[in-house]
Amino acid sequence: MKVTLRHGLERDQRAQAAQLYWDAFGGKLGRVIGPTPKALCYIERVIDPHHVIAATDETGRVLGVIGFRTRQGAFVAGTKSDLVAVYGLFGAFWRMLALAVLGQDLPLGGVSIDGLAVAAGARGLGLGGMLVTTLCQEVQAQGFSRVRLEVVGENLRARALYDRLGFKVIGRADRWLTAAIFGYRTVVAMERQL
Repeated sequence: MKVTLRHGLERDQRAQAAQLYWDAFGGKLGRVIGPTPKALCYIERVIDPHHVIAATDETGRVLGVIGFRTRQGAFVAGTKSDLVAVYGLFGAFWRMLALAVLGQDLPLGGVSIDGLAVAAGARGLGLGGMLVTTLCQEVQAQGFSRVRLEVVGENLRARALYDRLGFKVIGRADRWLTAAIFGYRTVVAMERQL
């Protein structure tokens, strides 16, 4: 299988990227942006194709994505009006409060990874590593000096990947609010100097 990595998404790839993102993060985000049909509608609506690198096969099918956040925007970051459009006024209000718990600071001179997702049938091919490496190369060429991410402490597979790719643990936090709202408590902050 030939895999192509490129910055951005075509219009017809947004739904595929939304599904990958939901497959990867729906377990955590489901209580807040579910049910699934509404979550997929919301994610597809707010995807910013300028803040993602996608891995596609020769037919254009999205096999993996790595979203990132800069001061100019994020891969998945809607506004209050996006939430209202999908969930209504009341649904938007409490979801906005819950999602605010997930906010993280951008590193000075850096970007944050906003989500890494690989299709189930493409796992084990090294796509995750290729996506992270490509992102690091691209943002370094744009003048950024570091890439930061937060990973759930219990996600040992993801942590091992980031360790192999040169990320170092820079902090750990136990958050009772994320435990109550999203079902996980420990978050490990990791960073890679470029």
